[in-house]
Amino acid sequence: MNEMTRREFLKRAAAVGGAMALSPAVLWAEEAAKKAVPTPPLDLCVARWAGDPVPEEGVDAMAARLTERAMETLGGMKRFVSKGDVVWIKPNIGWNRAPELAATTNPAVVGTLAKLCLDAGAKKVKVGDHPCHPAAEAYRNSGIEAAAKEAGAETVFLDEDRFREMKIGGERLDKWPVYPEIVEADLVINVPVAKHHGLSQATLCMKNYMGVVGGRRNAWHQDLPTCLNDITAFMKPRLSVLDGVRILTSNGPTGGNPKDVKRTDTVAAGTDIVALDAFGAELLGHRSDRILTVQAGWRAGLGDIDWRATVMEEIGVS
Repeated sequence: MNEMTRREFLKRAAAVGGAMALSPAVLWAEEAAKKAVPTPPLDLCVARWAGDPVPEEGVDAMAARLTERAMETLGGMKRFVSKGDVVWIKPNIGWNRAPELAATTNPAVVGTLAKLCLDAGAKKVKVGDHPCHPAAEAYRNSGIEAAAKEAGAETVFLDEDRFREMKIGGERLDKWPVYPEIVEADLVINVPVAKHHGLSQATLCMKNYMGVVGGRRNAWHQDLPTCLNDITAFMKPRLSVLDGVRILTSNGPTGGNPKDVKRTDTVAAGTDIVALDAFGAELLGHRSDRILTVQAGWRAGLGDIDWRATVMEEIGVS
């Protein structure tokens, strides 16, 4: 080996040794930086269908896929459900309507959420609402009863005699009858369908809580935004999932005419109930700040009316 070759050898050896010595430090610094600035959990995930157009006979499978992906992106059901939990899923089953009429929550969304809860370790999943139409007919014809049963969940008919007056402590609602079994659940998942409402323009997540109470609910219509604020604050929402697979664009909340139904093939899930309602208002074609219930929820500090400003992600699903 001549002198030039020897020097070259030593130079290269030093360079390699230095790189080897620095590599662990560089890796450690990178890992430390990642730990120092953790990625915040999402407040909201909007999952939209991005595949080929889905015919009506394929809607349930698409709805299930959208729900799975929305929850997966939000952090997975284990973010909300611990082993042994009792979960109450609160869909909109207010009316004796088939799912194609978009007056009730899509049954595949409900069934998928129930399965995800059980897979996450829930001891029991209950599904129930306080319908305006006879419960047995509404549960059956909405398709929700069958979907819940198939997923391994229990459907519960709310007994009028079991509602118990509870301290709401709100601006308008000081005390009101609430169904105790819902309040006592470890987790309540609020799962409305996005639809038109003749009085409030839109019925979304906050308004869906009217199904956990008894009493003279029509009295709330004298000041619906404030009453919804009160019950929402009382329920302390942790997870809501908005069904936008089919939406009801007019003649709500009962619907009944297929011409009023629009396919938007979307499911949104989140922890910010006002952001979800603001998104749902836009899905229905409204400015969110012009929907009094959404505006009131924001002003009351229940969430962010600018859903795009939350920690959120929009995903295309196929």
